[in-house]
Amino acid sequence: MPLNAVKREIPQSLPGFDVIKPFEGAFENTPLVRKEKGIRNVPKLNKLVETVEQAVLKTELKDGMTISFHHHFRNGDYILNMVLDVIANLGIKNLTLASSSLTDAHSPLVGHIKNGVVTQIYTSGLRGELGEFISNGGMENPVLIHSHGGRARAIETRKISIDVAFLGVPSSDVYGNSNGYTGKSACGSLGYAKVDAEWAKKVVLITDFLVEYPNTPFSIHQDQVDYIVKVDSVGDPNGISTGATRMTKNPRDLLIARNAADVIVSSGYFEDGFSIQTGSGGASLATTKYLRDYMIERNVKASWGLGGITSQMVKLHEEGLITKLLDTQSFDLDAVKSIANNRYHTEISASYYANPLNKGCAVNKLNVVILSALEIDVNFNVNVLTGSDGVLRGASGGHSDTAVGSGLSIIVAPLIRGRTATVVDNVQTIITPGETVDVLVTDRGIAVNPRRQDVLKRLRETTLPLYTIEELRDKAQRVAGTPEKIEFEEKVVALVEYRDGTIIDVVHQVKS
Repeated sequence: MPLNAVKREIPQSLPGFDVIKPFEGAFENTPLVRKEKGIRNVPKLNKLVETVEQAVLKTELKDGMTISFHHHFRNGDYILNMVLDVIANLGIKNLTLASSSLTDAHSPLVGHIKNGVVTQIYTSGLRGELGEFISNGGMENPVLIHSHGGRARAIETRKISIDVAFLGVPSSDVYGNSNGYTGKSACGSLGYAKVDAEWAKKVVLITDFLVEYPNTPFSIHQDQVDYIVKVDSVGDPNGISTGATRMTKNPRDLLIARNAADVIVSSGYFEDGFSIQTGSGGASLATTKYLRDYMIERNVKASWGLGGITSQMVKLHEEGLITKLLDTQSFDLDAVKSIANNRYHTEISASYYANPLNKGCAVNKLNVVILSALEIDVNFNVNVLTGSDGVLRGASGGHSDTAVGSGLSIIVAPLIRGRTATVVDNVQTIITPGETVDVLVTDRGIAVNPRRQDVLKRLRETTLPLYTIEELRDKAQRVAGTPEKIEFEEKVVALVEYRDGTIIDVVHQVKS
């Protein structure tokens, strides 16, 4: 019988045990502990490397692998472009990019598609120059568009297998404990990054703020992290609250918001202890302002708010009108400060938020959600991805996740945007199926999905301007006319995945 390292006889096999491996020494099979035990003033254990290039090399990233990023810095993100430039200089090609979403800040990605560094993209959204490039057939392989919950599902079921996650974090210690709400580049919740950190084979943290160990509380923890790089800046927090997350002052949007608040109050869902999420877009954000007045007037408090947390939701929380906030993405700097300071403003992962296949996601307990739309058709199907010209200009986000999970899903949109009708016969691209949409609120009338006769009955008891959705379509067409049909090429540039992994629509290359 063989002897182990402490001179004990150890059997090579026993019933019920496949292999018995003898003890070889305290330091032999635990490479991350220091062997200088008992020696004073040894260097602190850490995972720091000096440059992004060193980190990439240490991960052994190779051609054909999958890399991921998060978009919590939104238009202020510096990480994705920084890392891809390094990867390109190293000559690595044919990568799959699995970013939680892509913004205007990521237009340099076009160059890395052209040079063959990135040949496949999985993401929630595309905009700007990148959206134009892909819509015009710039990539050989179609992009896969998924919802936030759908992305978490795909990662956890290994439909998307991440080889290396490069995660920008506003603060970290030398061992990898990190969060999003301390440091000069604080971005708030790291809800999307949490999924990547848990499931990626290798995790590289990139930070501009190193703190003493242990960095608590932490969002990503040390046992998930392989390497850490300190850089001058990971992002500009001022880029978080831009575009779709900025509060509106537009009178038309404020009218829509007031009507949406009236719908909620009259719907039967407005009662003490209800839960709510407001999506991105001016009118949906402004709805919170009017809802606040009703909550105070009728002494109604919400038990929790979900999101995409905004300054409006934070204000209600701090006033005691919403007891708790569950935050997968902080939409502005007030939300960033709140998640650091308010005990009941809680960070959640994208999986906790909306993964349809886990043991219970938060959207399933949501009472009311307010969502925006680029288009909605007479079957209540919603498009938030492609513009009226067929070009990729938006994101699936949590739209379909919250619409199906909530008790009442309300779409807010102007009847006419620019010179284009918002209510149409058929939307350009279906992101959220009409069977999950309950009410459309526009500046010129409100339509209730015939599936929701209970809601329609309640709203008929009010003075709200109710129409069928066909009547709203006709109103829009009388002003904007019937749009000319967009011409497309046969090539598919994007697949639109529903949150369960099935394909709900495709996007074709626009005809030049």
